[in-house]
Amino acid sequence: MNEPFWETTPLTEMTAEQWESLCDGCGKCCLEKFEDDDTGRIIYSRVACALLDLDSCRCSDYSNRARSMHDCVTLTPETLETPSWLPETCAYRRLTEGRPLPIWHPLLTGDPMSVFEAGQSVRGRVISPDTGANPLMNLIDWVE
Repeated sequence: MNEPFWETTPLTEMTAEQWESLCDGCGKCCLEKFEDDDTGRIIYSRVACALLDLDSCRCSDYSNRARSMHDCVTLTPETLETPSWLPETCAYRRLTEGRPLPIWHPLLTGDPMSVFEAGQSVRGRVISPDTGANPLMNLIDWVE
């Protein structure tokens, strides 16, 4: 029986296709976030990155995102050495920490909508920065 690639292949040895397929498309990492100086806890806002397509929860300019947005972090095995800024549900974080994918992950379900159906997507829950909303006034507690 063949084991799934994410259980047998280290992140550092994944192909580009395998690496990209780990993203569940939730959009949580594309929200404005803040770190509590006292606790180190990451606090998310409802304000999305300007490049996040609010319907698909995918980057509208993925290949140029790091050039377009100065604070965009390109995920690599190196940037995952301290993954605590990523949501608890993120496959990259979970695999880095030695945890399994969440049961609703599209790689397990075969359905890209499973992230939305499980209530794990930001679709319909966030706002564009074009609204002029202050991220500090739009903090949320539903991102895990």
